[in-house]
Amino acid sequence: MQDVFITGTGSFLPGAPVDNGSMEERIGLLSEHSRKLKAASLRQNGIKSRHYAIDAGGNYLFTNAEMAAQAILSACDLARLDPRRIGYLATSTTQGDLLVPGHASAVHAGLGAGPMEVSSHQSVCGSSMMAIKSSYLNIRAGEHDTAVACGSEFSSRWFQPGFYSAIDFAGLSAEEALQYEFLRWTLSDGAAALVMESRADDSRPRLRIDWIEQKSFADRFPNCMYAGSRTADPGQFKPWAHYGAPAEACADGAVALRQDFDLLQQMFPVWMGYFLEVLDKRRLSPEDVRHFLPHYSARSLGNRMKTLLTRSGAMIPEERWFNNQHRVGNVGSASIFLMIDQLMREAALQPGDRVLCFVPESGRCLAAFMCMTVV
Repeated sequence: MQDVFITGTGSFLPGAPVDNGSMEERIGLLSEHSRKLKAASLRQNGIKSRHYAIDAGGNYLFTNAEMAAQAILSACDLARLDPRRIGYLATSTTQGDLLVPGHASAVHAGLGAGPMEVSSHQSVCGSSMMAIKSSYLNIRAGEHDTAVACGSEFSSRWFQPGFYSAIDFAGLSAEEALQYEFLRWTLSDGAAALVMESRADDSRPRLRIDWIEQKSFADRFPNCMYAGSRTADPGQFKPWAHYGAPAEACADGAVALRQDFDLLQQMFPVWMGYFLEVLDKRRLSPEDVRHFLPHYSARSLGNRMKTLLTRSGAMIPEERWFNNQHRVGNVGSASIFLMIDQLMREAALQPGDRVLCFVPESGRCLAAFMCMTVV
């Protein structure tokens, strides 16, 4: 079994950073309560700026696949790798540009590289680790010597007011409206990528992937963060494609993205229990972790994570936590890639440092971990 090294990282964040005061120019308002719910959402998520692939005039500047391809080219540049040498490409996203074909095919086409094996991974934040593990295992097994994994999102197109035209916000309580509004003021656009190889250049710090763990708990929970059905209630659940026409699904409010916050809170003990399970299985002490990269959808949820880890005796010292959400936003499947890219480019990494990544996903409850060592 071959070792796997991250030899290059890259990001693509569209346009100039958008501050909190300029968000409405890109995604608009849904109701007279939108500004109040915007303020509440921003207090919780702690985000100060983000990027959108839609400009203030409503023009679409890039496709999801184009952003992913740009991030991959940036990662190849840092790895000093000709994109034509990529043997395997794994992509992750919440929703590609098309229903068919797969997102990886569109990203591959945008690279301008030669034929390669591809794999598309679709979920929410956790699809990132699915793509990374797919690339990791292909190199580990000797199927390929060079692979790329990327995460990319174009969330802002889902947040245009027209997607919510069927929702009667005037008849909703503030708590009910927040299920729609919070995600609009939290998720944003962008892409990032990792180049993985079976060999590393000894002249520069590189990350060796030691192991990746991922587990779904969908057998315990209904949908929590979802789009494609008007409700997650099993008795009333109806996928968007089961309507007579796509327009009927849209008119019934089945296309709008939403989040069940009560259900989200119930997932935290499950994620923390899995955290402890992984630490025990891998015989990893919190003190062994030099850089901890946790993905969370809001600063308030990150604080909840810290509280539960402290109570369980598994808290990694807070000064070792690294998260860049406040300046790039929550970019879904691209978030963990963006953190790794910034860590590789800006942190003073030392040989032997252990790096632990944690990606929980509330879609239907799953969590993933990746442990790396600086070499």
